[in-house]
Amino acid sequence: MTKTFHDAASLADAADWRARDLAVLWHPCTQMREHDDGLMPLLPVARGDGAWLVGHDGSRTLDAISSWWTNLHGHAEPRIAGAIAQQAHTLEHVILAGVSHPPAVMLAERLLAIAPRETGRSPLAKVFYADNGSAGVEVALKMAFHWFRNRGDEPRRTRFIALSNGYHGETIGALSVGDVPLYRRTYAPMLMECLFAPSPDAFAARDGQSAAACAEEAADALARLLDDHAGEVCAMILEPRVQCAGGMRMHHPVYLKRARELCDVHGVLLIADEIAVGFGRTGTLFACEQSGVAPDLLCLSKGLTGGFLPLAAVLATQSIYDGFLDASRERAFLHSHSYSGNPLACAAALASLDILRDDGVVARNVATAARMAMLAGPLADLAHVADVRQAGMIVAFELTDGGDRRRPFDPARRVGLRAYRAAMARGVLLRPLGDVVYWMPPYCVDEAQLALLARVTREAIVEATR
Repeated sequence: MTKTFHDAASLADAADWRARDLAVLWHPCTQMREHDDGLMPLLPVARGDGAWLVGHDGSRTLDAISSWWTNLHGHAEPRIAGAIAQQAHTLEHVILAGVSHPPAVMLAERLLAIAPRETGRSPLAKVFYADNGSAGVEVALKMAFHWFRNRGDEPRRTRFIALSNGYHGETIGALSVGDVPLYRRTYAPMLMECLFAPSPDAFAARDGQSAAACAEEAADALARLLDDHAGEVCAMILEPRVQCAGGMRMHHPVYLKRARELCDVHGVLLIADEIAVGFGRTGTLFACEQSGVAPDLLCLSKGLTGGFLPLAAVLATQSIYDGFLDASRERAFLHSHSYSGNPLACAAALASLDILRDDGVVARNVATAARMAMLAGPLADLAHVADVRQAGMIVAFELTDGGDRRRPFDPARRVGLRAYRAAMARGVLLRPLGDVVYWMPPYCVDEAQLALLARVTREAIVEATR
């Protein structure tokens, strides 16, 4: 008979917790054989405390990746927890089709008030809720496609442009506009055909070429792609400033400015995927601000609720919204999620926005990012570090053989996995992307925790590349 845990205490007392986990759970984004073989250690977590993950035995592990980039203000943040608890005693959930409730309305008002703006361009004006980032991207793609279909005067606009090495989620539409082979290759026969423009990734710059020049060159290639497919493209989707799942590859803000201009020239909608980079991650509240542009559709998730509950929001212009107003239901946007605009998630998001505003988080992050840069800089001298790059509260270390950008490690060496194990043994949760080690800590991270992070990262890189 299978044993069950009746509470957290029984889990803490169970010596076979690992075996019991593996007997019933299929973990996400994981080759489960690595857990079976003991290559990747499982971390048992009893509770969270700020930037720490606390085990049942009292051990503390620094969450250096904000639990997949979601946790902004720290685990168990009392103001967000309190807002959820208060909302739970009032209204836990209600269908949003034909029904309204205060948290959904207030959150939409707040998001539209702080959304990126561009001089001379109509602001984002409507909010559509979804359950998670991938679902939010699906919403934006379908909106763009359907909007042109409703117009009726441009029936050929059925294609999307995305960036090479980009990532937008795991659902079929989101995966179709992604270009990370590890995630895409297996499912390629299921996916729609997408046009991929060269990434403005500064790591790919030629010797002596600046990040800005690299971005301009990529924008010129985008211009040619749009010319070659004039009248066929309904929307372009991109991650402003940082291609996160693609290895934390970063690009100069001039690319987004050029992309916005080119989309306007060709009558193409611009979708900004700020799911991972929004809410202060890259040094401004939204990464689009660094280019001085506003998109036609803006996708938000991950940090939207401060890391407490799943929620996504897609912000659209009034023009896009108006394109669906008609007597025909077929011209309506009939996309739906059972938990759209969940009151608990909206309450969490409102509390997170309060903290961002009241605590001056974005300004404080500037000082924290400067300290991160000082601590990360010396790691560039390690023998196998080819690049150290930063965008606000994101720092990445590219590991290659001998530090040569043209010589990636043999995947069989499992350098990233070795770094993960070495850091975990020293009390820091790093989850490298391939052979890219990165920092994306909660905004509450303090000086001592950053010092620990820098020391452990150095030791983990040395051990992994030895």
